[in-house]
This record gives sequence, structure tokens and C-alpha cells, in this order.
Amino acid sequence: MERTAVNPWAWSGELGYNQGELVTGQTRTLYCSGQAAMSAEGKPEHAGDMAAQVALSLDNLEAVLAEAGMSLTNLVRLTVYTTDVDRLFEHYGVLAARLGAAGAAPATTMLGVSRLAIPDLLVELEGTAVA
Repeated sequence: MERTAVNPWAWSGELGYNQGELVTGQTRTLYCSGQAAMSAEGKPEHAGDMAAQVALSLDNLEAVLAEAGMSLTNLVRLTVYTTDVDRLFEHYGVLAARLGAAGAAPATTMLGVSRLAIPDLLVELEGTAVA
């Protein structure tokens, strides 16, 4: 498998994501359901704490990736849903630091939504990974 970043403009790379990821060759693809700040027992965690919810959502996404023999490095697409875009930007460093440490710069979209499936949730991460 070969991955090639597609960036017709330099600014997105400077922000830590690629405009596109071209994947060629033989691959395995994992489509991950949205991961939120849920405990292993399926209970929402960290009500009102955006930074903690981002961190746990990312932990949960990493757990799904690991179960498939992958890691954050394999992410080619990330969609971030949040009930408060401005508040998420205040804590976006939590996500950016972990992606950066993994050498991951997936094509990313952030969407503000009126609510998530469970009312106390503030953020949800949905990803696609290839290996």
C-alpha cells in the first residue's frame, strides 16, 4: 500500500491535515463508527468537559483501530462532530497533538451539530483507516 498526501495548497498541512489522501495498492480498509466519550460499559463520561471528552473519544477510536491491527497512523479520513465548535477549538490541541505524535494528518472535516446521540456528549470522532 502506498499513501500520498494531496495538498494543492500548503496551508492545510500547516494546520495538521491533508486535503486528501491517495491510497494505492493492496489495502485493508476500516470504517469506524463515531467514537465518543463512552466508558467500556457504554456510559457517557466527563459531562461538560470538552478536553476530557476529546481525549476519551480519541482513546476509543484508537481502541477500535488497535482491534483491527491498526493505529492513528492508518487514519486517512477523520470527521469531527461537535455541539460547540468554538469550545472545541479551545481544546483542539488535545486532538492535534495526538495525531501529530502518530505522524497522522488525515483528511479532516469538522461539523457543528445541534446535539449528539446522548445529550451529555460534546464531541464524536468518525474515522476511516487503511493498512
